[in-house]
Order: sequence, then C-alpha cells, then structure tokens
Amino acid sequence: MTKFEFVGLDNYIRMFKDPVFTKSLINTVILVIGSVPIVVLFSLFVASQTYHQNAIARSFYRFVFFLPVVTGSVAVTVVWKWIYDPLSGILNFVLKSSHIISQNISWLGDKNWALLAIMIILLTTSVGQPIILYIAAMGNIDNSLVEAARVDGATEFQVFWKIKWPSLLPTTLYIAIITTINSFQCFALIQLLTSGGPNYSTSTLMYYLYEKAFQLTEYGYANTIGVFLAVMIAIVSFAQFKILGNDVEY
Repeated sequence: MTKFEFVGLDNYIRMFKDPVFTKSLINTVILVIGSVPIVVLFSLFVASQTYHQNAIARSFYRFVFFLPVVTGSVAVTVVWKWIYDPLSGILNFVLKSSHIISQNISWLGDKNWALLAIMIILLTTSVGQPIILYIAAMGNIDNSLVEAARVDGATEFQVFWKIKWPSLLPTTLYIAIITTINSFQCFALIQLLTSGGPNYSTSTLMYYLYEKAFQLTEYGYANTIGVFLAVMIAIVSFAQFKILGNDVEY
C-alpha cells in the first residue's frame, strides 16, 4: 500500500526555487505575450479583407486558414519538422537562396531559435477559428450606421473605431481569452518537436508538468505546477474581462 505524506507548502517553496520551473514560466509568458496580440490583429485584418470578397473567394479563404485547425497535430508536426529540417528543410533552402542566411540553421536544435520556431507553428494553428468568428461578427455590423458615418465625412479609421470596433468587442474578448488559454496550455507541439529542449529552452509549464508527473512520477509537485498554472490563467482571463469587457454589450 502506497504511503502518502502531507508536505504542506514544501512543493510551492520548491517550485519557486526551481530554475527549470522559472525557465518554463518565462517561455510560457513569451508564448502568450507573443501569440495573443498577433492572433487577434492578424485575424481581424484577414477577416476584414476577406469579408468583402464574393462568396466563393470568402469560402476559399476560410477553408485555407481553418485547415490547420482541423488537421491532426501529428500531421502538422511532420510537415513543420520537414520545413525546419537543418539539412533538407525548405526554410533554410529559401533563406539561403535569397542570401538572407549564409549557412543552415538548426531551427529546433538552436536555443536561440527554437522557441520562435514553436511560436510560429502555434500562430498558424491558432488563427483559423478567430478569422471565421470575425467574418461572422462583421455580418452583424449595422451597415446603415457605417454609410451614415461616411456621408457625414468620417474617415475609414473613425468608422472602424466608433462603429465597427464596438460591435466586434465581444468576439475580440472571446478570441483573446481562448487564445490565451491555448497558449498557456501549449504542450503537443513541444512534446512532438523538441521535448522541451535544447536545455529547456522550449519547455512550457504544461510540458514541465507532464514531465514531472508522467516521466518522473512526482505527482505532488506536478499538481503544484498545475494549480499555479490554473491560477495564472484565471488571473489573466479576469484582467482581459476587466480591460475588454467593460464596453461589451451581451
């Protein structure tokens, strides 16, 4: 029979003294800060350009951007692993052909590039749903208000900021929160591509939790990391509600 011992706050003290945990926390924050604004802005830009296309073109663009979302993680990983391959990858080939780099880069094996490489993949798999949601949200904008504002001499920026943006705020709030949660929980890409390496340069809180729980069987410590991650997500989501939610009409 397994004997359990209550350790109080020892795991939390250990966690904040753990350099690997600190590194994983920094990597996670970088992924969140780097991905969430880009996903929101890029999705909004693509949706605004796509919305005014004809039905066939609009459906085609939605299909293209949503395809990575419904594609299996393993298939996406295999493709990106080939793109990033240091010897035969197409990325190095294109950059060398364009004389941007002089020698091949090990995108997933170099600690200076690995986290950026993971972030790029995360972005490509995160923009599909927001683009679809923004296109749908733009259909709910009152065009009579837009036309009236233009007749009154409002610039395109004023039309967007005063009329379109308030209508898009609920969708933006949802996209920001969902993208934040997904970025905090980034795990599959790390496990399949780098296993947290090199030297924990791509380790995230979610991957470190998995490593401690299922590879080293330190379940108590892993639970501590999980509680900390849940609290972080709750705090950030609450902050987003306070910043973006005040002007949202449900």
